[in-house]
Amino acid sequence: MAEAYIVAAARTAGGRKGGKLAGWHPTDLAGRVLDTLVDRTGVDPALVDDVIMGCVGQAGEQANNVARGAVLSSKLPESVPATSVDRQCGSSQQALHFAAQAVMSGTQDIVIAAGVESMTRVPMGTSVILPLKAGLGTPMSPAQQRRYPNIQFSQFMGAEMVAKKYGLNREQLDEFGFRSHQRAIAATQAGAFDDEIVPIEITDAEGNTAVHTKDEGIRFEGTLEAMRAVKLLQEGGQLTAATSSQICDGASGVMVVSEAGLKRLGVEPLARVHHLTLMGGDPVIMLEAPIPATLRALERAGMSIDDIDLFEVNEAFASVPVAWLQQTHADPDKLNVNGGAIALGHPLGASGTKLMATLIHALKARGKKWGLQTMCEGGGLANVTIIERL
Repeated sequence: MAEAYIVAAARTAGGRKGGKLAGWHPTDLAGRVLDTLVDRTGVDPALVDDVIMGCVGQAGEQANNVARGAVLSSKLPESVPATSVDRQCGSSQQALHFAAQAVMSGTQDIVIAAGVESMTRVPMGTSVILPLKAGLGTPMSPAQQRRYPNIQFSQFMGAEMVAKKYGLNREQLDEFGFRSHQRAIAATQAGAFDDEIVPIEITDAEGNTAVHTKDEGIRFEGTLEAMRAVKLLQEGGQLTAATSSQICDGASGVMVVSEAGLKRLGVEPLARVHHLTLMGGDPVIMLEAPIPATLRALERAGMSIDDIDLFEVNEAFASVPVAWLQQTHADPDKLNVNGGAIALGHPLGASGTKLMATLIHALKARGKKWGLQTMCEGGGLANVTIIERL
């Protein structure tokens, strides 16, 4: 079977809501990542066959095919096409799947998979809330209401349902959240993110300029005691804002090429895409799909959980990776070794290729071979990607 190779992987450092990246239009931010991928590979920009970009809030500044807007904001020529993908939090991981499938099919040779989300400029839920206020209805159709009567699809409720189903308590979740920050601090101080981060120029309110290269959400002075004091999201629940992913602005991307594209570029590949899996599950509990999806992916790939050297499981809420660890029996020392979205932020549609950039560079730094990435997604979905570092 034809192969798909990743030859470049990059991301911006995360920006907090209203923080350092708030002044950047999302298409310009994504365009900067596209330029970085081109620069790192030395590819003739005109040779890029397609740009596939994940984005959840496709409204306002992220409407009208944000991927095409990013191309027009970059050094790529107008001849390069682009399309936008919404698989909720897995949008740019799905973009990577589509890119890999394109080059493996032989129909394209050089494809950029990317993602962008400015949660400051296009707040979460904008694409639903604004039409609702304008009297244009909701995504919940009469047929869905008959199938799921009196049910509200909610990731917050789903995260609590996961905690209850798998017997997780607040103490476990607080400890996991604190560990996410500690690992992110250690990675930042050791320069573990340096090769994956795209420097972004910023100007503050006083007109001072700087370069943004450090994830803004990390609590460098945080303590476990302070985390334990944070108010619960709901009475009787187990989760708090401190054990939930941070609202984040950011962009990320990877360049995926075929064997022909690899020869044309003349660069060494970072990784080979070994396996792709998608799975749907219960849309009410919503967030547990990564568990069966991981087990299915490993079975189809002919691998065991112990064959994988490093895992990236998106920390949408602490209950998700903690339940995933419990059910897969994975080694917790292999999971999110540089921290996760609880500390680094979750820029929705950008998180898929963001995690992939981190996974590839973490494998390289440790001299390891196999990586697995998965994340929970709205609607009860999950993507799983297994890569081999080369």
